[in-house]
Amino acid sequence: MSNDVIFRKLVRLREGAKPRVLDLFAGCGGISLGFEAAGFEIGGAVEFDPEAARSHGLNFHNGAESHSKAIDITKTTPAELCEQLGLGSVAEAFDVVVGGPPCQAFARVGRSKLREIEEHPEAFIHDPRAQLYKKYLEYVDAFQPLAVLMENVPDILNHGGHNVAEETCEVLEGKGYRCGYTLLNAAFYGVPQMRERMFLIAYRNELTTDVSFPSPTNWLVLPPGYEGSRSVALKTLRSLECDAHSYIAPPAASEDLPPAVTAEDALGDLPAINARELLAAGKIARGARRFDTPVSYGRRKTSAYAQRMRNWPGHEAPDEGITDHVIRYLPRDYELFARMNPGDQYPQAYVHAVAMFEEQLAAARARGDKIPEGSAKYKALWESVVPPYDASKFPNKWRKMWRDQPVRTLMAHLGKDGYSHIHYDSKQARTISVREAARLQSFPDGFRFSGTMNPAFKQIGNAVPPLLAKAIATHMMQTLQSALKVKETADEPRRAAAAVS
Repeated sequence: MSNDVIFRKLVRLREGAKPRVLDLFAGCGGISLGFEAAGFEIGGAVEFDPEAARSHGLNFHNGAESHSKAIDITKTTPAELCEQLGLGSVAEAFDVVVGGPPCQAFARVGRSKLREIEEHPEAFIHDPRAQLYKKYLEYVDAFQPLAVLMENVPDILNHGGHNVAEETCEVLEGKGYRCGYTLLNAAFYGVPQMRERMFLIAYRNELTTDVSFPSPTNWLVLPPGYEGSRSVALKTLRSLECDAHSYIAPPAASEDLPPAVTAEDALGDLPAINARELLAAGKIARGARRFDTPVSYGRRKTSAYAQRMRNWPGHEAPDEGITDHVIRYLPRDYELFARMNPGDQYPQAYVHAVAMFEEQLAAARARGDKIPEGSAKYKALWESVVPPYDASKFPNKWRKMWRDQPVRTLMAHLGKDGYSHIHYDSKQARTISVREAARLQSFPDGFRFSGTMNPAFKQIGNAVPPLLAKAIATHMMQTLQSALKVKETADEPRRAAAAVS
């Protein structure tokens, strides 16, 4: 790595320029939004999904075509990316690289440690997805960033018997970085969602700074048995203790902190959508949901969190109202949603559904309808009330949210059905809207999603919560600024001696 390039980047930042960020596997821009809010400049992004790429370009570059195109990182060199974005020297283009290869990229690491990838690239020849990891490192090599942020699921700490985060640190250390990684839960950082992820930070050795992570701003007790919870991930990590030298314990949250943001804090001010009333009035039907009809907020009570989402600098709520407060057409299930209790999952929903069927069957027979068990009418009534899923499998497929808690992790699967997040308000009796999903992920109301409802749900579920990204980015900005001051002071005698000579 060229010391001259690093020196020029340091000088540029000392003179007050914003650090320029390249977001890899950017999605619609959850990490980018957090870094933008912390004072970084979003210089470019690489994203394969066309709708997500358009969303990123729309929100960070005013829809500029060069920033809104889908990019396949396996077929695009750093030089080609710079040419597309109208940038000059590759090595000078960015100061920070962020993002994280999809976890599928690590599916075939068994025959070779990740740190051996450059020496043994043939180990990945049978799984093209694994090239995503290699490409990530190639981009780091080419752009020579002062800092790197990598994000992934907690399971990456033991993926096929490998601690991928640790091995990534070893690779980056060999390239001249100091590294560390930890587990952070979004609910501890003001996000109304219990979402656990691994975050890895690396700084150039020239900065002579150690890696640390932001302190929590909120407090909660994670529920027992929460899938992917910190306790499970840390238990896995302890089993790999000999292979976790770069692991840093998560900063502790104090009971003195404000309580975690709840689902009602996040959603309570949004206009009610009473699904059963809409269905009865014929105002909801099957088909794509487009974001072309503004809805005003009305006079509902507004929490501090909701105000934050409405007034995010640079992404304020539009004056005409929100256009993506739209829901799924699920006519069979609206009454069932109303019956469910907060916290109910699919096994409980199934019990409610069977009870509803029995009530309707009894009512029909009381009216004189002959509906023998096993008849076509009997089966048709059953299918109109009871979902066709096995109650003994995938219990987490459905869940009715608690009003007074953060919600469980939003997933990309939101793009398919949304049953994992049923609204806590039984009167509304529905799954969450696109805008509600965005609120739960901490996207501000002025953030726009390209495409229709299903692609938007997928983009939201795949994203890093912007408020969590902002907490990390703010901490990284402070670390960079402190390191620059220390390095400038240390370099004073050297510059003075050079001037005398």
